[in-house]
Amino acid sequence: MHKVKIWLKAFRLRTLPLAFSCTVTGTFLAAADGDFRWHILALTLLTTLLLQILSNLANDYGDAVSGADNTSRVGPKRVTHTGMVTRSEMKTMIIIFSTAAFISGIALITTGLWGAPLFDKLLFAGFGVLAVIAALRYTLGKNPYGYRGFGDIYVFIFFGLLGVVGSYYMQTQVFSPLILLPATSTGLFSTGVLNLNNLRDEESDRESGKRTIVVIFGARFAKRYHTFLIITGLVTALLYTVFSASGWYNFLWLLVLPVFLGGIVRVWRAGEPAALISELQRLAMATFLFSVFFGITQIL
Repeated sequence: MHKVKIWLKAFRLRTLPLAFSCTVTGTFLAAADGDFRWHILALTLLTTLLLQILSNLANDYGDAVSGADNTSRVGPKRVTHTGMVTRSEMKTMIIIFSTAAFISGIALITTGLWGAPLFDKLLFAGFGVLAVIAALRYTLGKNPYGYRGFGDIYVFIFFGLLGVVGSYYMQTQVFSPLILLPATSTGLFSTGVLNLNNLRDEESDRESGKRTIVVIFGARFAKRYHTFLIITGLVTALLYTVFSASGWYNFLWLLVLPVFLGGIVRVWRAGEPAALISELQRLAMATFLFSVFFGITQIL
């Protein structure tokens, strides 16, 4: 039982609402357009869950090997670095979740794209392979891109553009350029969560040689960057509503504005890295709640 608790800690289940945000957004928008299938949603959520846990495990292992996880780290302690699981055990679990994510992805493509052209199936299969590789290469390998300031791009693409557009396409088998606007919003909010994470870990990342955007450009730039991410995400969501609205009720999601704007203020006021821990959690949950509330208001 103790080992189970350790692995649940390694899975970092608190990150799942943020990961589910792109799936929820894409599915709600598909439902608003008259297409919704429960079994496709279930498979999409399962694949997303497996990929997120895989990413968390790879990050846990990679940061332990590189030294990014050290005594000066402000965030939650990792299981590999602290020795709660061995590196061999973590490697095995990474292989298990890589395999499970691949199988789930194939099931999703086969079911969601039943009757679709072969090109579409191959395209999404390629996206699935890239998602697995990206989850692993974030902190693993000789030159992980997460240590070179490219983590933000990964999050924006996979937790925004591909996540939302892919979830929408699995339900509808139709690509709508307009969906790129809320996909951008979800991606920018998710990138904001990563930015806060890196802002919190600036000191330990700098010591270990992990060159995030915060380390490269500094904390003040990171706060300006954070402001840009949140404001731009709200603007793209508003643009989508303006272009697609059928009534005033489609704008009700704007009631969440104080949550995001208040977060920006708190980030600028934060003097110590530890002060960002609660804000990081708030933004992650706010992103998930936005995806639900935004989606519901588009269906009304």
